[in-house]
Amino acid sequence: MFAGIVSHVGRIESATAAGDGLRLRVAVADFALDEVRIGDSIAIQGVCHTVVAKAAGAFEVDSSRATLDVTAGLEAGREVNLEKSLRLSDRIDGHLVAGHVDGVGRVTAFEDLGGSTRLAIEAPLELAKYIARKGSVSVDGVSLTVNSIAGASFEVNIIPHTRAVTTLRNLAPGARVNLEVDLLARYVERMMTR
Repeated sequence: MFAGIVSHVGRIESATAAGDGLRLRVAVADFALDEVRIGDSIAIQGVCHTVVAKAAGAFEVDSSRATLDVTAGLEAGREVNLEKSLRLSDRIDGHLVAGHVDGVGRVTAFEDLGGSTRLAIEAPLELAKYIARKGSVSVDGVSLTVNSIAGASFEVNIIPHTRAVTTLRNLAPGARVNLEVDLLARYVERMMTR
């Protein structure tokens, strides 16, 4: 489990073929890799991955074809948001995020408003029912509050701090982003349809 509070931005140094997917090598500074063990979970662009190797300043994960087919932003050379998994004693400053991306959205607006940035995203139609005004959504692993929704389009505002310390700063209209809807919305739907 994660909170959607990105702690670092790394860069995918390499993405090499491994089985049906890719072995990603992610370089990161000041990430306390000495605390990371083989088998630990790290969210990369909102996608939960398992650490399979590490070295000074970098770690490696395997990403299956099934994951690559339903996510965006895991290419070599790309900056990526990183978050270590939560411990039971950690504060949850964002919202509960599983790291299981529900779909890929498309940025339709990225507008600097002075005190914040308006980000508009067109979500896959099948996800729209899980997105609610003032509810939570994870965009590329970043926990955000939904300000408005119309059909499958929704808007969030990004404060300057979040924009400065995440890869959201690189967004522009047309960009593809990983979306994870709120876990509670999925469970409520399941309970209501039984």
